[in-house]
Amino acid sequence: MHARAVAATASALLGLVALLLPISGARADHETPRPAVIAHRGASALAPENTLLAVDRAHRLGFTWVENDVQRTKDGVLVVLHDAGLARTTNVEQVFPGRAPWRVRDFTSAEIARLDAGSWFGRRFRGARVPTLRQYLARVDRNRQSLLLEIKNPAFYPGIAPQVLAELRRSGWLDRAHLKRLVIQSFDAPTVRTVHRLRPAVRTAVLGAPSVARLREYARFADQINPRHLGLTVGYVAAVQRLRGPHGRPVEVCAWTVDRPVDTLIAATYGVDCLITNRPDVVRRALSVF
Repeated sequence: MHARAVAATASALLGLVALLLPISGARADHETPRPAVIAHRGASALAPENTLLAVDRAHRLGFTWVENDVQRTKDGVLVVLHDAGLARTTNVEQVFPGRAPWRVRDFTSAEIARLDAGSWFGRRFRGARVPTLRQYLARVDRNRQSLLLEIKNPAFYPGIAPQVLAELRRSGWLDRAHLKRLVIQSFDAPTVRTVHRLRPAVRTAVLGAPSVARLREYARFADQINPRHLGLTVGYVAAVQRLRGPHGRPVEVCAWTVDRPVDTLIAATYGVDCLITNRPDVVRRALSVF
């Protein structure tokens, strides 16, 4: 796209944002820092999600933060997968045709290691594997990246929060240097509370949008409130950020999953602290005009 076309597109988007935002309550431009960009499941629009390939793609694009999802196998190994089932992102139906509904928790780590987690995304990704959490942590560390780690479906995996913390400790991620590069989140507030109780130095986040009336309660154990970007308001963002979290800093807001330029600019103008996105490249370009 020519520079003149890019400028015209940016101006049009900013004009649309101005029309969509309330006149009062939004921060002035000079008071609104550019939000951080977090690559959702790695650069998951460009490489198969939650694989080491997606982590590396985000790294090559220059993105420091990646997000992932952690679950547990039948034999107790932590693996990086989003869905409770294996069918969408692997060839499990072909490898184990008689094992429906192909739930993560019904397969051993050795069985999951046999699966192709890349071909569904594109032929050139054939042979990608589902990483264990230990493998994933090693790759993120090698790339000097930071990690927003989601504990997925904790109701299926009793004791997964302390197990995740134990793996982080074994992998060297609970020292002072790594703690600056780590946030643990979940949709399940009791799980987040457990992480904070067991390891108070770890930053934590609650996924979703608790009512304003409950925000003060959540701020006792959560450093971030991470809502879906749809339905987000400038007033809600401000209500969160007025509170101090468990480490004495303002509670942050990370909105998900923001993939379109117009949504990027709206959320940024609301003053969110970070944007979780499948398309970090698109979001970065959009923020360049902010």
